[in-house]
Amino acid sequence: MSANKNSKLALLGGKKAIPDGTIKRWPPVGEIDRKYVLKALEGPSYTYGPNCIALEKEFAAWNGNKYAILTNSGTAALHMAVAACGCGTGDEVIVPAYSWTSSVTCILHHNAIPVFVDIDYDTMNIDPAKIEAAITPKTKAILVVHLHGLAVNMEKVRKVARKHNLKIIEDACQSHGATFKDKKVGLWGDCAAFSLNHNKCLTAGEGGIFVTDNEEILNSAKMLWSFGETRKPNESRDYHAYALGWMYRSCELVASFGRAQLTKLDGYLKTQEENAMEFIENVKDIPGLIPPIVPAGHKHIWYNITMHIDAKKLGYKGKDTELRDGILKALAAEGAQCNIWQHYILPAMTVFQAQNAYGKGCPWTCPNAQKVVYNPLDYPVSQRHCDTHFGMTMPFRAPNSRKTAKMIAGAFKKVFENLGDLGL
Repeated sequence: MSANKNSKLALLGGKKAIPDGTIKRWPPVGEIDRKYVLKALEGPSYTYGPNCIALEKEFAAWNGNKYAILTNSGTAALHMAVAACGCGTGDEVIVPAYSWTSSVTCILHHNAIPVFVDIDYDTMNIDPAKIEAAITPKTKAILVVHLHGLAVNMEKVRKVARKHNLKIIEDACQSHGATFKDKKVGLWGDCAAFSLNHNKCLTAGEGGIFVTDNEEILNSAKMLWSFGETRKPNESRDYHAYALGWMYRSCELVASFGRAQLTKLDGYLKTQEENAMEFIENVKDIPGLIPPIVPAGHKHIWYNITMHIDAKKLGYKGKDTELRDGILKALAAEGAQCNIWQHYILPAMTVFQAQNAYGKGCPWTCPNAQKVVYNPLDYPVSQRHCDTHFGMTMPFRAPNSRKTAKMIAGAFKKVFENLGDLGL
């Protein structure tokens, strides 16, 4: 009998497996962060300026892209990608049925229409084998999401895109540094979007970065980014709108923090990998728990460690969500910071069921659009994932260590070995 069998669950009044204060906050802020931000405070401008320009160049160099544009969010960078790839009224863009809402609402922002494709259960990414069946004469692009830090199999996506002459947009908001076949995300498609939100592996508090190697796509993205103009604020502006434009710029204080954090990014990713491997090694034999997998040819950067519960293996005959939620509650009581990342598959969300984003049915009733049906039952793998998954983000980030990861694994063992006490 395991020692954990004799440990009373914290949910039932026992001692926490992970004491309060063990898991350290993200991101680590140090002297270099203060140096960059304070210098920006003393600078000549707080809007788009030298730190913004420097971060664009430094991130492009780090990722291997020719061009980068700093934005005020990853969502803005995604919208720019949709517009820059020529997706407009009535055009269709293929997307995974499970992701964050911005991966799809960015398509609506430019009056284009999302068409969903089911995911692969093991990788949690779009299933490349199902993309071609979703293509219609209206399809303009494929938007892939490298979810939770794991790249999509981009060779398979590229093969379909080339066959049908489609653009590829990469949502790399969670996957800075992830690779497929030793090539980083953001280098496989026509353009890509990264996020600098507080939770991201590279954070500036908020913000995003649009990247591309195509000058024509770059110029199209810049128009949307800055009022429909064709020149950046640091260039000689003619203050003339040439196309529909937003104001998606960022500012010096955000950029200065992002620059400081970029100097530490490679170290962060190394720590995340070490902690993830320690955790997975210690929980891989827990019955009923399915840890994340990394297919051959992929390098995961562990933005999230997302797992599944196997109810059948545990002999549970009720609803998957009830079992998962009960386990989640017990883990939280032990001090393990677990959560459900996304509660709904995208096609089930109200905006798609109602097909009324802008009012009067737009963009689905806009000129050039064709009828699209969103039946949630068409995406069974996405729904199964939604009902059985949960994950952890911050506990495996720097400055947390392998010792912390092992302690978290101990909390998992304790809960799973005492499931009978939960009455599930």
